[in-house]
Amino acid sequence: MTMSSTQLSPHALAALNDNELEILHLLANGHTAKSIAARLGRSETAIHERLRDARRKTGVGSSRELARLLDAQKIWDRKIDLSLSDTSAETGPQPRDAGRRRLKGKIIMLAALPLAAAGIIMAATSTHIAEPQQAAHVAAPDDSPLQGRWALDVDRIPADERPQRVTIEFSVSADRKWTTHVEIVAPDGSTSRAQSTAALDGVAAPVTGNMAFVDTVSLRQPAPGTLVMTLARDGSPVSTRVYTVARDRKSMTETIVWAGESVPKLETTHFNRVG
Repeated sequence: MTMSSTQLSPHALAALNDNELEILHLLANGHTAKSIAARLGRSETAIHERLRDARRKTGVGSSRELARLLDAQKIWDRKIDLSLSDTSAETGPQPRDAGRRRLKGKIIMLAALPLAAAGIIMAATSTHIAEPQQAAHVAAPDDSPLQGRWALDVDRIPADERPQRVTIEFSVSADRKWTTHVEIVAPDGSTSRAQSTAALDGVAAPVTGNMAFVDTVSLRQPAPGTLVMTLARDGSPVSTRVYTVARDRKSMTETIVWAGESVPKLETTHFNRVG
């Protein structure tokens, strides 16, 4: 069934998750799938898949038409919270505390996602993960092989998705807080940067820089050579990234679990130590 060409129903809007809305917003502003992928640090294939999911959910046959409809309805300005979309016509009045219960649900999901990702990685390496309260204090500041500067092995990235350069640097202070610097140089030469300082307690900390898709980060460390990083925007998880250093301490893998997928997809990239 095809949606109206002038307006989307509240039900169709509620079906779209935050990742899909973000991509459609960029599409409405003139970006292409390729430029969106570079801006968000994702693969072009992943962008097309999310656009396809959005079309399927709404019944709109064109991604740009869907983006135009959302733009016309001022979805971005209203900053719709999908979990609080107006569905009173179908479900009747909601209790006053319904919003608070949903917010708690989001917080629980934000805390659980990094643990699930860590479980995937640790199961593959047969390494036991402690409970969250214990996992935060496994490694002392000076004994984690993650510290230092790492460069993405861009030769392993498909040519049509390949950035010019991606670097990530981890450093640990005496009070056990981790500072992370990320720099992405896109194929067109534009540069995106992000910086954060967070404790290994799973509590969200602010991210500064010009990467619009993320505003907070939370960290856990189940083992000295593994760091679990959850990125979020507006309180909703965007992705969880598990960094694992090889035994020789010269290479590192990044396994990405994207939020909002019924069956999480795993993407793996490879980094080499440069400092």
